Amino acid sequence: MSARVRKLIGLFAILGFLALYVVAAVFVGERIPERWWAQLPYYAVVGFCWWLPLAPLFRWMSRGR
Repeated sequence: MSARVRKLIGLFAILGFLALYVVAAVFVGERIPERWWAQLPYYAVVGFCWWLPLAPLFRWMSRGR
């Protein structure tokens, strides 16, 4: 598989994953009490950890022939 095709497949996979991730993060975030000290750690962790499940995909996309 060429690098161009891998990157195209990866692009759509990333966009699909991030769309679902954002919906899930907001769904869970709405159930957290509306206090800054409760929401701050949640959104900090969620905002930082989105790349963890995508790391193998990034490696696959950037792999040589």
